Amino acid sequence: MLKIGITGGIGSGKSTVTKLFEVLGIPVYNADDAAKRLMNENEALKESIKQTFGEAAYTNGLLNRKYIADIVFTNPKKLEALNGIVHPVTLYDAELWMSKQNCPYAIKEAALIFESGAQEQLDYVIGVYAPAPLRIQRTMQRDGVSREAVIARMNKQINETIKMRLCDFIITNDEQQLLIPQVIELHQKLLSL
Repeated sequence: MLKIGITGGIGSGKSTVTKLFEVLGIPVYNADDAAKRLMNENEALKESIKQTFGEAAYTNGLLNRKYIADIVFTNPKKLEALNGIVHPVTLYDAELWMSKQNCPYAIKEAALIFESGAQEQLDYVIGVYAPAPLRIQRTMQRDGVSREAVIARMNKQINETIKMRLCDFIITNDEQQLLIPQVIELHQKLLSL
């Protein structure tokens, strides 16, 4: 079974693309959802987060997301620390999930595939590309945040041009090219590998 990654910058449309692969019967592991789940369920991970960010990191046993976000999005060292704690646990969880799949290929969707080193566990990586102005607009609408907040998040990710060069395949999600034919063509290619 092939292990495929899907990545792209914030607002690029990774989730939309992975939903299309799911319609084609391909199982998808969402790394962001898994990380959120693991930060609430994995006791060792919870303890590491508390040691780094204090007891206030959890309220009634659940991650205090606002408290953590307020810290990590204003302090690059704290963001690096959080990623250093969470990424290894998520990488292990993804590898375990992949080992249980029984299909021609399975997908791991993650914004930070290259930043986390996850590409080492994957056979191919698909990049979802959208121009920056469109990504900003989509994220502002989706998350109800300011343009400045979106740009700040974008600045914490690998430059989009560099990220796309690192990918094996590119799907363009610019509202000019149709997504479904691109996904079907790539699906057929992956089935033939």
